[in-house]
Amino acid sequence: MEENKYCVSLTNPQRFPTRVVNIGDVPMGGNYPIRIQSMTTTDTMDTNSTVEQIIRMVDAGCEYVRITAPSINEARNLRNIKKKMNRRGYNVPLIADIHFTPNAAAEAARIVEKIRINPGNFVDKKKFETLEYSDKEYEEELEKIREKFVPLINICKEHGTAMRIGANHGSLSDRIMSRFGDTPMGMVESALEFVRIAREENFHEIVLSMKASNPKVMIQAYRLLVNKMIAEGMNYPLHLGVTEAGEGEDGRIKSALGIGALLEDGLGDTIRVSLTEPPENEIPVAKMLISRYSEYKQTSGIPPLEEVPFNPFEYERRKTFPVGNIGGKEVPRVVIDLRGKEVNEEEIKRAGYVYSLAKGRWQASDLAADFIFTDAEVPKINLPESLTIVSKNNVPQIGEGSIPYFKLKEISDNKIKNVEHAFVEISLSDVFGNDFEKIANNRKIVFVASSKSEHPMIELRRLFFELKKRQIENPVLIKIDYGTQGFEKLQLFASTDFGALFTDGFGDGIWIVSNNPGCNVEKLNSLSFGILQAARVRISKTEYIACPSCGRTLFDLVEVTQKIRKRTEHLKGIKIGIMGCIVNGPGEMADADYGYVGTGVGKVSLYRGKEVVKRNVPSEKAVDELIELIKQDGNWREREE
Repeated sequence: MEENKYCVSLTNPQRFPTRVVNIGDVPMGGNYPIRIQSMTTTDTMDTNSTVEQIIRMVDAGCEYVRITAPSINEARNLRNIKKKMNRRGYNVPLIADIHFTPNAAAEAARIVEKIRINPGNFVDKKKFETLEYSDKEYEEELEKIREKFVPLINICKEHGTAMRIGANHGSLSDRIMSRFGDTPMGMVESALEFVRIAREENFHEIVLSMKASNPKVMIQAYRLLVNKMIAEGMNYPLHLGVTEAGEGEDGRIKSALGIGALLEDGLGDTIRVSLTEPPENEIPVAKMLISRYSEYKQTSGIPPLEEVPFNPFEYERRKTFPVGNIGGKEVPRVVIDLRGKEVNEEEIKRAGYVYSLAKGRWQASDLAADFIFTDAEVPKINLPESLTIVSKNNVPQIGEGSIPYFKLKEISDNKIKNVEHAFVEISLSDVFGNDFEKIANNRKIVFVASSKSEHPMIELRRLFFELKKRQIENPVLIKIDYGTQGFEKLQLFASTDFGALFTDGFGDGIWIVSNNPGCNVEKLNSLSFGILQAARVRISKTEYIACPSCGRTLFDLVEVTQKIRKRTEHLKGIKIGIMGCIVNGPGEMADADYGYVGTGVGKVSLYRGKEVVKRNVPSEKAVDELIELIKQDGNWREREE
């Protein structure tokens, strides 16, 4: 077996073949469509509110509904919810979400169509302790899991209940952490320990998930899971999701990046877009995201690969030499496309710059684009120092610092010998031609890898594979043309395409092209920086790791997230976790700098990393106390007006 294999094909996308798991009347896996699910945010004991919310979710297109069951009382009330749903004419499969309570899992498994357990919480108790285990002691711990887990398996077998074994990056047990660390391998082994027990008991109605708030970790974990399943002869369906993605544009970008990158390779049988918004808002996003994958269309013209030419389980940025401020150790750059438009002060402002009358010059915001492309002559205006104009080779000379842009067939020694740098557009087919060989590794040239394909990521990734194989180290900007696609779809598709490439270490810049009037410079600039941030390759703003709320939540997550964002969104590079309860607390916000966690009604605990520093702060004071904590650490700066 290929050591790094994790999908059917890297060049000809096909759905990874899984077994079918029956969940009520809505089967998953095999050749069935990719299913959409979400989770209620109501109190599970409030039957009427929960039913009304489920109906809104189902009417929006939700195919599975997950409901939290933190104790046996909530688990028992699932029967009342189910009965009332059926009386209203809704037979949507229900999923009970279980964390620390095996007795609640046992009760729920007799009622609903599927239960979800988190292997990090089901038996182990997480204390953030470093423990050392001998092999014998480790086996003894696994036997404790078996004792608690097998009775649940038997109930599921008796009642025809399916099970999701869902490992989360932030809730790995101390035992797993001691042996595998806080890694994708730890996530995979955490789940497979339970899967192996289930297989020994001849139970196979299993769905698996590997969720993380960091899309890069999430992608690597799912790939590694499939690699291990192939090695052990397993083929269970996959539930995809980026946990704690947040709200608004950032939540959509993060979710599309992580989920879409896996769907591109044929992985995934059901998805949940976790937004800190009402759950019915998640469904249209999920629908739009999977609309590309209703059928996996055969690609043509992409040379096949005999083996996986990179390590898909670890991040390594492609090695390049620097050309100006592109490539080498520089962060990926942002290009704004102004073809057919005038380069003027208004467009420069939309690209992230502010003109200071007091200082008599432009100032760059944290979201200021690096390059503007034009196919028109640039008027003699005062340009920001950090902004460079890129012009088509037929545009009249526009002054020092501008960079000419050529198609590969237009390039010649005469055209580049007198310029400092040049952008040269290439396609996948160009890389295999003679003209390309003549300029490969020319240290004046930045390549612009361009695609208009329906699935450009596959095509462009193959281009990067070829550059790597042939040790061609020119920096490469990624340029994708989305034609007249509306912004909502473009936002998701671009996050998928660019994000998948950047999380694998490919690309030195992002260039989104759109012919849709609704996709203006301001939107595309914000989207570009958002994708780079979600891929963790260029940090330009505050990041919020906010859970999507559920029946365990102890405060209004949407309201609190917006309040914290309003006070802190100018703190570039700070990561703040906002968690509704301790289940989604210090573990789930695995790499946050600060945490705001509900610990009781009207009570919040504040964290520095995974360490609690203030317990049970009254909620009306908690945001101020969070700000004070950031100030104490020297991480605060005042907002610039």
